[in-house]
Amino acid sequence: MPQLPRAVFAMNPVHLPELFPPPLMARLRSLVRIDPALVVRDFGDPEAAEVLAGAEVLITGWGCPPVDARALAAAPGLRALLHAGGSVRDWVGEAVWERGIAVSSAVDANALPVAEYTLAAILLSGKDAFRFQQRFRAEHAFPAPGDYAAVGNVGRRVGIIGASRVGRRVLELLRPFDFALSLYDPYVDASEAAALGAVTLPLDELLRTSDIVSLHAPDTPETYRLLDRRRLALIPDGGVLVNTSRGALVEPGALQDELVSGRIGAVLDVTEPEPLPADSPLYRLPNVFLTPHIAGSLGNELERLGRTVVEELALLGAGSPLAHGVRRADLAHSA
Repeated sequence: MPQLPRAVFAMNPVHLPELFPPPLMARLRSLVRIDPALVVRDFGDPEAAEVLAGAEVLITGWGCPPVDARALAAAPGLRALLHAGGSVRDWVGEAVWERGIAVSSAVDANALPVAEYTLAAILLSGKDAFRFQQRFRAEHAFPAPGDYAAVGNVGRRVGIIGASRVGRRVLELLRPFDFALSLYDPYVDASEAAALGAVTLPLDELLRTSDIVSLHAPDTPETYRLLDRRRLALIPDGGVLVNTSRGALVEPGALQDELVSGRIGAVLDVTEPEPLPADSPLYRLPNVFLTPHIAGSLGNELERLGRTVVEELALLGAGSPLAHGVRRADLAHSA
């Protein structure tokens, strides 16, 4: 019987029990030879070099050091890198692609909780639930019937910025509801958008015509400050901005000014800086629902990422193509 390939973990070990609880770890160890007690945190460490010398598979996660030429020099037999997390854009170096190492990511699995959070944010924003919750807490009484006139999700106009993995999953989750969906993504044409259930619009028009705007573009030099002061001002009065992407996509001072004025509202799981300073008014504004970067996989959701890695290992062992393989070209416009 052929010997199982040797694998090595490279991540913050605190995540290991959540990513691979005992039944999943047992399944993983039926596919590769791996010691869960040996988790690499620094590829330059002499002990790490000894562990990596015979590694054929690197299983990475949050806290993994950059996989660069130095790391690859320590692992001459490495043939696959399986990431139990989101995008590999920022830490998989050029040397990995140049050497032809197979790369896989659980980014699709990680996109699901972000999309679920976004769906909840959009539905609750359409009901003006965050403002009514604050008001109910203060007044201990029901609003007058006339106060509900602008509330509801029937025909609510929702604009999605970015057909990333998360953006596409959000559109999929929104389809059963009675929304008017629009999409801005310079790499998606009208026919592809229609298949996603949306119409394409230029960014400025999407902002002008959306009651709720949700950001799902990747953090790249091209998207830095994508929503600047001029564009934020295009969102209609009473509109809501949902950001589960990255704070860098929005001009922080301009967003704060818009929110302090009360002209628009926001659901923000990400900000810039992150976290905000303790004296930021966004912590106290009634039109802002602020959460500490919780939209992505947390708690029991992490097992889904580990399961993706185990499924990829099974494919690798069978000589089949990886289901969640990543190419260098895929990283430019994905999130």
